[in-house]
Amino acid sequence: MRVSEPDSRARAGGSTRIHVVSDVHGNTEALARAGNGADALICLGDLVLFLDYADHSRGIFPDLFGKENADRIVALRTARRYDEARAFGRELWAGRDRNTEILGAVRKQYAELFAAFPTPTYATYGNVDVPDLWPEYARPGTTVLDGERVEIGGRVFGFVGGGLKTPMNTPYEISDEEYAAKVEALGPVDVLCSHIPPEVPELTYDTVARRFERGSRALLEAIRATRPRYALFGHVHQPLVRRMRIGTTECVNVGHFASTGTPWALSW
Repeated sequence: MRVSEPDSRARAGGSTRIHVVSDVHGNTEALARAGNGADALICLGDLVLFLDYADHSRGIFPDLFGKENADRIVALRTARRYDEARAFGRELWAGRDRNTEILGAVRKQYAELFAAFPTPTYATYGNVDVPDLWPEYARPGTTVLDGERVEIGGRVFGFVGGGLKTPMNTPYEISDEEYAAKVEALGPVDVLCSHIPPEVPELTYDTVARRFERGSRALLEAIRATRPRYALFGHVHQPLVRRMRIGTTECVNVGHFASTGTPWALSW
């Protein structure tokens, strides 16, 4: 990956190429290659792999409790029996220090993942991330943004991290009001980057999980009001529609990087 001041090529009249990933979920090997051939990498969150729903032997949960217990909790959650899943989780954690064990496992993953980021990387949090830990692992060359803007190659990128409240109760879920305040703080941008999609049925429905994920009404309203060139996001691993226009804005789910290992590319 070329290492340079982000907007130097644009000032010189050259082209700029950005690679975008989301939902990395522990795919360190592919992440280390994600910036190849690009001027910068953007990561839209969900670095942590707590439990791989495609392979129940992978992730923090099966490392702590084994694959059989992972099979059971996936079955309960897939059936939307969330109260039973939480009760089962409490049984497993009885007598153990949940926070210490989980944070220890997350720290191990973050050490490997942040070391794999190329320079420069611009990143925001996903709903399964732990924002308080990021300052410990973000090295020079990695810029963390949430409710903030940055110029890359002469274009303004705005970043909104995290997800909205759900029964899954993942680590970085916030209220609709707090999320909307971060979106509003951005103002007009050329590229709107978030972990979750705008609240549009085609973009929020997961065809494999067969359910709607939470999308943001505030993002949708910002797209309609400020008309960015692009709105980029992830979160929904198998969306009904990966790409659609809202007015003049191209809305793109950049893909489930944990599975594909391939970044989405934007160039101008």
